[in-house]
Amino acid sequence: MTRSAKNVLFIMFDQLRFDYLSCYGHPHLQTPNIDKLASQGVRFTNCYVQSPVCGSSRMSYYTGRYASSHGALWNGYPLKVGEMTMGDHLRKMGMDSYLIGKTHMRADVEGMNRLGIPAESIIGARVSECGFDAFDRDDGLWPEGPDGFYDVQKSSYNAYLIEQGYDSENPWLDYANSGVDDKGEIASGWMMMHANKPANIKEEDSETPYMTSRCIDFINEMNNDDSKPWMCHLSYIKPHWPYIVPEPYHSMYSKDDIVPVNRHESEKIDTHPVYEQFMKNVVGQAFKRDEVLETVIPAYMGLIKQCDDQLGRLFAHLEETGRMDDTMIVITADHGDYMGDHWLGEKDLFHEPSVKVPMIIYDPSSAADATRGKVCDELIESIDLAATFYETAGGTLKDNADHIIEGRSLLPLIHGQIDTPIRDYAFSEYDYSVTPAAIKLGLNPRDAQLYMVTDKRWKYIFAEGGFRPMLFDRETDPNELTDLGASQDPEHIEVMSRMFMALSKWWRRVNQRTTKSENDLRNMRGKSRRRGIVLGMFDGEEADEELTAKFRGKVSQNHTSSS
Repeated sequence: MTRSAKNVLFIMFDQLRFDYLSCYGHPHLQTPNIDKLASQGVRFTNCYVQSPVCGSSRMSYYTGRYASSHGALWNGYPLKVGEMTMGDHLRKMGMDSYLIGKTHMRADVEGMNRLGIPAESIIGARVSECGFDAFDRDDGLWPEGPDGFYDVQKSSYNAYLIEQGYDSENPWLDYANSGVDDKGEIASGWMMMHANKPANIKEEDSETPYMTSRCIDFINEMNNDDSKPWMCHLSYIKPHWPYIVPEPYHSMYSKDDIVPVNRHESEKIDTHPVYEQFMKNVVGQAFKRDEVLETVIPAYMGLIKQCDDQLGRLFAHLEETGRMDDTMIVITADHGDYMGDHWLGEKDLFHEPSVKVPMIIYDPSSAADATRGKVCDELIESIDLAATFYETAGGTLKDNADHIIEGRSLLPLIHGQIDTPIRDYAFSEYDYSVTPAAIKLGLNPRDAQLYMVTDKRWKYIFAEGGFRPMLFDRETDPNELTDLGASQDPEHIEVMSRMFMALSKWWRRVNQRTTKSENDLRNMRGKSRRRGIVLGMFDGEEADEELTAKFRGKVSQNHTSSS
């Protein structure tokens, strides 16, 4: 029987390293549910995000466009009104798009006010939610400081915890992301020393089970009306910091399960100035300490194990309801986490632990049967998902949406229709103009920019602001410990020239001509001549007679005559 993907379940984890899954080679952390999905689909090994920071990366996923195309280049940068999102594209194809969880979206309130778009309207709500209809949006970051909350929206998860009896105005902070010290005091997960304590919350009430339950609620609701296909973006906040996890996951891993950190003293010698500043920032300094690694990494692993278990719960429900047979499922992340590699913590730069992410795509269609369990090493980008979903919904990207969506459909790879690369290079960019690094380097905001281009061997990073480039040879240096950007070796100079030319060609892409497709432009050629704009004539013999018919004939009135 021929099967096809009717629905799409787009699952994103926040700050999940690609190599912290057993199907990607982690020796101690077993993720059988994710592994099983990989065995039924295609696992991509070279997927790069378009910016190694939450907000910008996510806006690229949601628009299918590079960060410099959509303009939301860092956390808190609004996605400007008018940017088409995957939700907008899919609705044109008859597929609704829903959100459960995090987007890190900041609405373009100024643009909405300028255009008179009420936030409470359907259009206003979608413009404020990356084009999704929000089933349950909760960005999962509810810290509070002297100037108030980081996120100004209301937390549905906090409301849930209060309903469950957690005695706090902010149980996300006081319970879900804190432990209890020996004196009965709150041991906040913001202090990494407390990652060695279990989170003070029932496991079933913690963030990942909550979002899984909300997704199950969504599927049940959609099953009540199965007449229209849907795309659901299930966006988990974990294993993002604060690094603290409830039992039984807290006790599952210890420092003995930690993979040796990938760093070398040589990286501190003649270090690129931008890289050096990130080494020196507060997070980099913290992750230099062995006690931080030995405390945080086991908790990070526990959070990932909990994520995998919750996917097992979700997949079981999909099986029970028949949705595994008609739903494409994607598992990915918005970026990775250094976890001390290269003397860094968090994300931000372009080493593999930060900019490369897991990408697993299960397509129930019969067309994908030939590639089940395949591992694909081709270069792909996170923006390829928007293109893939568009074509899964029945659209044809070429000449219809490829003037807006800059990604490329992965369906030919998933369906085994091609075995050639869909691109030679992958690109990523990072605007660090609001970071302490830019301040320490004395940079104007427009100069605090990094751009990465990579092929399967070489990774080249161009730095604005007058700095030298960075270069890594991942064939001879797979751990990216040796920066060749200052090398005078002729081979390295030639490689850097080639990579810069690839970056330059990418810079020159036509990325703002979004109101006319290539097909529209072809159809417009010469049409103005048939509408009376016949430039370049001297006596009319230069054009077909029918083009000048309206210019000929007797005048009705002669106003040039004096009689």
